[in-house]
Amino acid sequence: MKTIGFRAPPRWRPLLPFAGIALVVGGLAGAFAWTAGWLSPARITAPRLVDTIENGRPYPGFRRAHARGVCVAGWFEPTPDAARLSRARVFSQARTPAIGRLSIGGADPLGAEAQARVRSLALQLDTDDGQQWRLAMNSFPFFSVSTPQAFAEQVVASRPDPATGKPDPAKMQAFLARHPEAAAFMAWAGSAPWSSSFANTAYNGVHAFAFTNASGERRYVRWSFVPEAPFQPLAPEQRQTAEADHLTDELAARLTRGALRWTLELTLAAPGDPIENPSRPWPETRERVTAGTLVLERAYDQATGDCRDINFDPTLLPVGIAPSRDPVLAARAAAYSVSFNRRQREIAIGAGPAAGDVR
Repeated sequence: MKTIGFRAPPRWRPLLPFAGIALVVGGLAGAFAWTAGWLSPARITAPRLVDTIENGRPYPGFRRAHARGVCVAGWFEPTPDAARLSRARVFSQARTPAIGRLSIGGADPLGAEAQARVRSLALQLDTDDGQQWRLAMNSFPFFSVSTPQAFAEQVVASRPDPATGKPDPAKMQAFLARHPEAAAFMAWAGSAPWSSSFANTAYNGVHAFAFTNASGERRYVRWSFVPEAPFQPLAPEQRQTAEADHLTDELAARLTRGALRWTLELTLAAPGDPIENPSRPWPETRERVTAGTLVLERAYDQATGDCRDINFDPTLLPVGIAPSRDPVLAARAAAYSVSFNRRQREIAIGAGPAAGDVR
């Protein structure tokens, strides 16, 4: 499947892969407070954060980050162990339909998929009582920084120098001097093997959420979707020679052979674990609970697919799951709202891509 028909504005390199997060809509009071700047001494509001990501060159009608993607559909089936942690209906209903989106990091809707460091999975689960659970996950195991201000600074520091096509080392060094916690993430980005497929990638929520069960017991968890498909690395030479649609075409080929599966794995926090800081991983020794299986059986173009107009806001949660007070989580929700409104307005006035132009 090849991309046709969309005339992009002059192309610019995406942000460093580890700088990308999917942008969608916000719905909590904390997110709105952050949008207004009430919770941010530096006044890095959601519109300013999205402006920083756009850098004056948005792609009309597309998500401001993770612009290139493909819709997917399937279902989720819980395990009996999940209900002991949360009373959310998704963990007691036998099967919940899922609409989702697989994407790569970066703002360029024509970016070469094999050259993107980050892969992402977003989901919307609709239960039979009218509730929704929206999830926005990435292939990195923890976030790069602990505050929205630091993330905005990272976006600026990561911009390619026009003369070299690469970030300015001096700017990156200055950023790391101000935010040394980002060094661990950059070490991961520089050393961890790249996955060769959307299907063999693990997707992580990175933020903590509070699960409350039917007895009122409350535990903080982080979640990951672990693939059934065995991991296979994408070699550096393959990244440069693969077709632009490499990951999407590979996904389509796999789906002709059968549905794809991921296990939902919950990691339970212990006393002292950082709940509000997504840049700090929890110890590998923490208790883990297998909470269910995600099955994806179909992929289709995002230009006309069900996922196109969904804001995969990670703070839109069912009863039994609640957000933590993580400032990055609130900032994501608020920025998603700004991004969604901008691209929907562009589509409404005809400034976005025509249906079928771009996957």
